[in-house]
Amino acid sequence: MREGDVSAESLLAWYDVHGRDLPWRVKGALADPYRVWLSEVMLQQTTVAAVKAYFARFTTLWPTVQDLAAAEDAAVMREWAGLGYYARARNLLACARVVAARGGFPDTLEGLRALPGIGPYTAAAVASIAFGRPEVVVDGNVERVMARVFAIETPLPAAKPELVVAAARLTPVARPGDYAQARMALGATICTPRSPACGICPWFQGCKGREIAASLPRKLAKKPKPTRQGTVWVLWSGEAVLLERRPAKGLLGGTLGFPGMGWDGSEGAAPAAADWRDAGTVTHTFTHFHLELKVLTAESATATRGDFHGPNAFSPQDLPTLMRKAHDAALKHRP
Repeated sequence: MREGDVSAESLLAWYDVHGRDLPWRVKGALADPYRVWLSEVMLQQTTVAAVKAYFARFTTLWPTVQDLAAAEDAAVMREWAGLGYYARARNLLACARVVAARGGFPDTLEGLRALPGIGPYTAAAVASIAFGRPEVVVDGNVERVMARVFAIETPLPAAKPELVVAAARLTPVARPGDYAQARMALGATICTPRSPACGICPWFQGCKGREIAASLPRKLAKKPKPTRQGTVWVLWSGEAVLLERRPAKGLLGGTLGFPGMGWDGSEGAAPAAADWRDAGTVTHTFTHFHLELKVLTAESATATRGDFHGPNAFSPQDLPTLMRKAHDAALKHRP
């Protein structure tokens, strides 16, 4: 499809030469739906650089969706630690088990949308890249490219429907998967949020917003994030440390962590009658708030909640980032 001097053909020609080599991509052919789906779930709210190591580890441990479906929940949550947004890991397992039970991924947008944890973007990406469906794949990179190419000045998020319509006008029937990846790659490497490299862009001549590219897409001013306070207790018993499994739903859902209160809406008492030592405060930022978490640490052979985990059964690297921060602070102030 061609829109002025902007065309799928010119972008694909650029992508064939300059597109990034990524472990979940296959140029000129349909990709494995498992690898496409896994990468797209991991890439939500996360950078390519951060995802590469996780993707390699997951596909080594669980090479197929059937392997992932058979994995223990705790093992998957442990390998996910550090990627954040832990609901994605729970949905990953739920989806894998449904797909394995039905014998494979559905090959239509509607079928993919019916799977646990798969939204419009991920369904369109898998349908396009893995099954060659000419679906409209729109992520943050594509929104930025479309806003600039068509000089759409309506601020986000109100502009989203307009940006999808603009993206649909250019989506081709031929090589839709490569085109979807090319458009995302263009936004990630050339049409970047700041200082776009317009001079080497394959769509430069037809870009209506090239004179104001750096100011697009417009965005409404964000409300300042509130700050929450809370407490976490790090209890040692020799070389073992007390951990408890967090509820499946909610912040850091399903992961191991230290008993705490206040910051996540929970209430509760310290897990032991002990001489608690102040180990300082760690800070962390979630999607909707900043957190100041007071860390208290002590020694005790017994606890009223959670279980002690020794060094052979536990590594700090298995914890979510917030809990690793608390661990490191407590370690410096061990009684």
